[in-house]
Amino acid sequence: MAATVVRYLRSVGAPTSAGPEVEALPPPHLRAVREDERAPVDGAEFRRVLGHFATGVTVVTAPAGDPEPTGNPGTAGDLVPAGNLGTRGHPGPPGAAPGPAGFACQSFSSLSLDPPLISFMVARSSTTWPRIARAGVFCVNVLGAGQGPLCRAFAVSGAGGADKFAGVAYDVAPVTGSPRLAGVPAWIDCTVHAVHTGGDHLIVVGRVEALGAEAGAAAPLLFHRGAFGDFTPRA
Repeated sequence: MAATVVRYLRSVGAPTSAGPEVEALPPPHLRAVREDERAPVDGAEFRRVLGHFATGVTVVTAPAGDPEPTGNPGTAGDLVPAGNLGTRGHPGPPGAAPGPAGFACQSFSSLSLDPPLISFMVARSSTTWPRIARAGVFCVNVLGAGQGPLCRAFAVSGAGGADKFAGVAYDVAPVTGSPRLAGVPAWIDCTVHAVHTGGDHLIVVGRVEALGAEAGAAAPLLFHRGAFGDFTPRA
């Protein structure tokens, strides 16, 4: 597992500890799920059933990075498991210095209190994740009720050079400088702590460096069976 993580991080240009050279993973468009990883479950049925589990919704962001490496064009986008909020990231023109990166993500969870860790999942084929991996930092923006349009802005294809941050107000998270979107009920500023493989996704573990929530914050935005909703507490 450790060797897999090192190979992945080397393939996207993230710093790793010194050690013998290892072969990088194949480009995103050549990565595939092995036959022994495939379950005898229909993909559409898997999504339909798992869609009954209501989740919160986040946008994971990272600061603008160095120019994109050439010769490794990704084609598929970011997919979050089971919930049908799949997105496509846009890598920008080869060699261009991209703006900040971000994608909508349901597969977010707290992981550990001591040390403070969180996790999220992202598709191996993601074109946005390599930019976050190179930055080594990110901010999880927890969306509130009424921010469905903001979520959709980060969950659509970036093909053709669309800027997901166009018209989006944000400042910077205090430790990592990742975009902190305006009006979100809560945010978690993180450094990349570990990356593990999980089928056709990567399991990203982040170490929490700073976090905050607005006083009297709005109710959370929820996603259930392909539709947005909100939460009403019972007395």
